[in-house]
Amino acid sequence: MSEIKNVELRNLNIEDYEELKSAMMKAYEQWPDSYWREHHIQTLLNIFPMGQIGVVVDGVIVGCALSLIVKYELFGDEHTYKEITGNSTFTTHNPRGDILYGIDMFIRPEFRGLRLGRRLYDARKELCEQLNLRAIVFGGRIPNYHKHAQELTPKEYIQKVKQKELYDPTLTFQLSNDFHVKKVLINYLPGDKESKDYAVLLQWDNIYYTQKSKKLNQQKPIVRLGLVQWQMRLYATPEEMYEQMEYFVDAVSGYKSDFILFPEFFNAPLMAKYNHLSEPEAIRKLAEYTEEIRERFIQLAISYNINIITGSMPLMKGEKLYNVGYLCRRNGTWDSYEKIHVTPDEVKFWGLAGSDQVKIMETDCGKIGVLICYDVEFPELPRLLADQGMNILFVPFLTDTQNGYSRVRYCARARAIENECYVAIAGSVGNLPKVHNMDIQYAQSAVFTPCDFAFPTNGIKSEATPNTEMILVSDVDLDLLSELHTYGSVRNLKDRRGDVFDLKLKNEKKI
Repeated sequence: MSEIKNVELRNLNIEDYEELKSAMMKAYEQWPDSYWREHHIQTLLNIFPMGQIGVVVDGVIVGCALSLIVKYELFGDEHTYKEITGNSTFTTHNPRGDILYGIDMFIRPEFRGLRLGRRLYDARKELCEQLNLRAIVFGGRIPNYHKHAQELTPKEYIQKVKQKELYDPTLTFQLSNDFHVKKVLINYLPGDKESKDYAVLLQWDNIYYTQKSKKLNQQKPIVRLGLVQWQMRLYATPEEMYEQMEYFVDAVSGYKSDFILFPEFFNAPLMAKYNHLSEPEAIRKLAEYTEEIRERFIQLAISYNINIITGSMPLMKGEKLYNVGYLCRRNGTWDSYEKIHVTPDEVKFWGLAGSDQVKIMETDCGKIGVLICYDVEFPELPRLLADQGMNILFVPFLTDTQNGYSRVRYCARARAIENECYVAIAGSVGNLPKVHNMDIQYAQSAVFTPCDFAFPTNGIKSEATPNTEMILVSDVDLDLLSELHTYGSVRNLKDRRGDVFDLKLKNEKKI
């Protein structure tokens, strides 16, 4: 073959037919007379011109991919090639269907090995995404099966091809292009002696597919986060602190953020009034403000059209003291989350109890999780949330030293990689000289990402100036997570060895 100068992908037109016919006859030499007639191609071009894609090498058609759109529920998985093509009339094409069905794809033999087939598959995938179709489906031959039919069933043969123990020129290629096997078809293409009349139903899922809906509030892919790096300062009255809360909500809302995250125990300055009491008594007095603060946050969420993650506050439940926070949605509803692991100091000075509540929370921006400070240092909790579809993990924290902060920071970064999600952390800065056990604070709020080509190389989307009161506003792209789950360089969620280990809650009702 002489040196190739130009390769082009384009939609076919009827003037290409003679070159197309020549390519088909050479591609299907083992099946004489098995090529599309001109009226077939003309029909396909009339009903679905975008779906007929040719690959042109130095001005000559050397292969193509032909497709239809079908309403898959009318056929199901048990269908034949004759049925799916309407006996080659293509009356099965339905512009309102949900599946891009591949009816043919071939390359002239002398041009194989140049990855031209991969280009055609990639073009089909782009078309599927562009038309917002659910998937690409087709029946694939297994032409090497006849060599192993005496000792292997079709299922066993497919499994060995998957595991690279056997090579099949068609199936191996399709699996390498992210198609997965749905089932084995019998008599899909009668007369295919090489495949022993078997075929493999293959599917590629469009991860960007969105079901058509009349709702106005569709989930958007770009989510804006606002993180509050809160300055600990003394307030003469609770109203002064409430004004500071509203100031930050107002400021972050002004940037059209979807979420605002406050730190753990941001309301600790209110304990100054009770500094004459013991630490356990003072924090229980602080707990008396929690429900009022929650109600104020609910109203702020509605007024400023923003989802508020309230950091955390102490709350008495019966005789026990818990560390709790709230998701106040902008539609007026709210949910709660609680700290599972309490630190030795929290037990020693305050008598805090650990909760057993682990759950995903639904928002208009998808599923989120919240873990309070120390909890992010236990990788099991974020993994349980990730298994339920969490895209963003929020971590309100409170740390006094850089050592403590580093534990939260580096564990949060690890959780973003392990669980293929975004992790946002927000803490407090400054000093509280008149509040026992809250003397100093250290924080640098940040948003962390997975580490792959679509994300920052160091996994840091954005970070605040250390130990300075400020807000941090950052956008995260949920579509990038969907792409990572399927096409990432590594896939931490998909590649887990479920045959070796497992993780589950002891009380499944908690999620």
